[in-house]
Amino acid sequence: METAKVNRPVNVRRPEVMAQVAEDLAHFQSTLVESLRQQGNELELPGVRLFLAESFGFCDGVKRAIEIAYAACRLFKGRRIWLIGEIIHNPDVNARLDALGLLHLPWKMDDPAYDALTAEDVVIMPAFGVPVSLRSRLDAKGVTLVDSTCGNVIKVWQRVRTYAAAGVTSVIHGKARHEESMATASQSQGKDGKGHFLVVFNDADARYVADYMNGRGDRAAFMKRFAGSYSEGFDPDLHLAEIGLANQTTMLKSETAEVQEILRAAVEERDGNAERFHMFDTICGATQDRQNALFDLLKKPLDAMFIIGGYNSSNTTHLAHIAARRVPTFFISTADCLLHPHRIRCYDLEQKKEVERTLPACLRNPERELQIGVTAGASCPANVIEAIICRIAELCGCAEL
Repeated sequence: METAKVNRPVNVRRPEVMAQVAEDLAHFQSTLVESLRQQGNELELPGVRLFLAESFGFCDGVKRAIEIAYAACRLFKGRRIWLIGEIIHNPDVNARLDALGLLHLPWKMDDPAYDALTAEDVVIMPAFGVPVSLRSRLDAKGVTLVDSTCGNVIKVWQRVRTYAAAGVTSVIHGKARHEESMATASQSQGKDGKGHFLVVFNDADARYVADYMNGRGDRAAFMKRFAGSYSEGFDPDLHLAEIGLANQTTMLKSETAEVQEILRAAVEERDGNAERFHMFDTICGATQDRQNALFDLLKKPLDAMFIIGGYNSSNTTHLAHIAARRVPTFFISTADCLLHPHRIRCYDLEQKKEVERTLPACLRNPERELQIGVTAGASCPANVIEAIICRIAELCGCAEL
């Protein structure tokens, strides 16, 4: 019978492998993008002026996670190296790692693939972290652990563990089935596993919770609405008495602020004060920087906005939502999405799938110089951004940059 033990993750960022890793990561860099940064983030093309957001692309946490994954592949070459899910949500990055022979474990706690692990296997925990139960299962297997969990995510875990120790229920603003939210939810149950959590996705969820807290809801309907989004044994009549807000780090900050105010007001309405409402800003700084930079860029009279990144990237999706409210927006993952001057493949935020579209008439037959904005999520590498800029230039009749 397996006995539980705690494995200390191995430090793979060692001098003997980091020189090789630096060469690996050079693939994701771009001299063109760096040049544009130095030239005020603007590019003049025939009939088009392109503006790059002030802050975009890889953040430090993503760079670190990719470094760790590459270092593990180099350091443990010859052994089976597994990654739980994806290191980050970007297809180009993930494809490059797969080419090194990286194997994948599914993001399912009870998947039989974990039963086949041995002490000779190496397992990389992704930047989003892993749930407590899965970490315990890996410890029991005695695998060599490599941890790429983002420091910002760990800060959220520290906060929700503090809530749990104080008997405070964590209300997590996030996507209940997102890897990071699942990991954070497990941490919010505390060391003894007796803490509780509730995940709310948006302001509508928050208002529903607020109404219930003040006697304007039905218990059965509440439990049905949030099924799969609360801890085992969660009782809304007991566990909403004192609540603490935390976030999936890649959510939209303005939405988190709205959720915060709705829940704070609900506690104050019920108790006469807000003493049993707690909050701590856990939005990732890099996520916020990219959102703020986009808001600044949208002050320009843009004709269109291109958002670049993986379609399953939460922080990139939020950028697309922000832009779509102001200007025609195209959420694309690669340069291949730009089919020709009249057609584009892009991600439809409502249908939640990639679709092919005809570009708006003003872009197909411009009567003046077009102004186009470009930004990318925190998991998008510079080489992908460069390829898309070059493709835009090509479609504008510019042979080379």
